[in-house]
Amino acid sequence: MTVGLFIPCLVDQFFPDIGDAVVNIFERLDIAAEYPDEQTCCGLPFYNMGHHDAAIGPAAHFVNVFEGYDAVVTPSSSCAAMIKHYYPRLFASQASMKERADRLAAKTFELSSYIVNEAGRTDLGATYEGSISCHRSCHLRELGAKDEAEQLIRGVEGAKFVELQRVEMCCGFGGSFAVKFPIMSGAMGESKCESIEASEADCVVTTDAGCMLQINGVLRRRAGGTNRPNDADAGTGMRRVYHIAELLAGRVPSPSTV
Repeated sequence: MTVGLFIPCLVDQFFPDIGDAVVNIFERLDIAAEYPDEQTCCGLPFYNMGHHDAAIGPAAHFVNVFEGYDAVVTPSSSCAAMIKHYYPRLFASQASMKERADRLAAKTFELSSYIVNEAGRTDLGATYEGSISCHRSCHLRELGAKDEAEQLIRGVEGAKFVELQRVEMCCGFGGSFAVKFPIMSGAMGESKCESIEASEADCVVTTDAGCMLQINGVLRRRAGGTNRPNDADAGTGMRRVYHIAELLAGRVPSPSTV
């Protein structure tokens, strides 16, 4: 089978190393994966803002680009939820497109769920000498994910999994929510970071680049650093949030090597 890799906008613009890590993971899985150059945004920002008509164009293009693959995998639970749950609703009044959207939705997967449930793997040969907690994004729960991300963390040699307090609590990003309601978003981010700091885990992993932006930004401010997305050195001794793809590809440095 051949997997079509969908790399979402935030990864493309802010965290390209995540995309590279995803490619490395599929090489480790020995599964053929392709990145179609024609891919663009899936339309989620339009849909979330209530501009459903504007989302139809990007969504139709997405279907055209990816429907020929045996499976579609993305390192974003938010985008996976858009394709699996909202594409069929978006094309509800267009019979032929609705049928195509349904077929695509059935074979689209968030990365960690695909690795565990479809590829049947929890150990990809990664190592990390330290403790790791996991932020479960809201859309990950919407997809019906259980503990796939945690299983993958436990499969990393040397890693000790630490459960966060109030693990189901949103980080406050929510795409446009952080822009429209900055005070509420900031308060939610502070509460999430309090839980992260209380866990005393060396690092945190998540399945969404949006959550990474939000949580790392708050952690940097709390540590006295800046809010630049790729400023890895800001804030002495601060914990960092990584994408689970970076962990599985062996890209997260152990505390003793930092």
